Amino acid sequence: MCQDDKSLYEIISGRRTIRRFKPEPVSRDLLERLVDAGRLAPSAANLQPLEFVVVDEEKLKAEVFPCLKWAAYIAPAGDPGPGEEPAAYIVTLANTKVREKMFEYDVGAAMENMILAALAEGVGSCWLLSIDRDRLRAALGVPDHYRVDSVLALGCPAEEPAAEVMGESCRYWKDAEGRLHVPKRAIKTVVHFNRF
Repeated sequence: MCQDDKSLYEIISGRRTIRRFKPEPVSRDLLERLVDAGRLAPSAANLQPLEFVVVDEEKLKAEVFPCLKWAAYIAPAGDPGPGEEPAAYIVTLANTKVREKMFEYDVGAAMENMILAALAEGVGSCWLLSIDRDRLRAALGVPDHYRVDSVLALGCPAEEPAAEVMGESCRYWKDAEGRLHVPKRAIKTVVHFNRF
């Protein structure tokens, strides 16, 4: 599961959301390192309200999978098919006794750390926010004072989505061969030096 020696910028540039996975496990050691990468992310006022539930048991993974919505623009074509489900999940929780609101910035930083750390090891991911939080809470036994924020699905990629310069639409799409194409704004349209 190791990538070639790539710079961090090359890893970031090559990152695409993965929704189809190979039936290969992700080790507990790597899953714990990914959570550690999330734990070490910046946290507003250093309050550190985030905690994580790692799901890698087969029975529980089968309970988590139907709680997730995968690719609204191309549903159901973007959903993992049978045998393409994630090898593991990291469910991100916010302890509302530590911080009731504005923890979303912490979540974003933690998720990006975990996504990039996974990709550096050859593991693809999909950050899911369209989830059935009540069902996940029940399945995972999450106490009431925690907010179920989002889920990071993980596994060895079984697809290679392509980025392209965005035209008039931000909607991703699949070509005749089934390859996902993801429009991204051109750098010239988003960078402003010194003044707008």
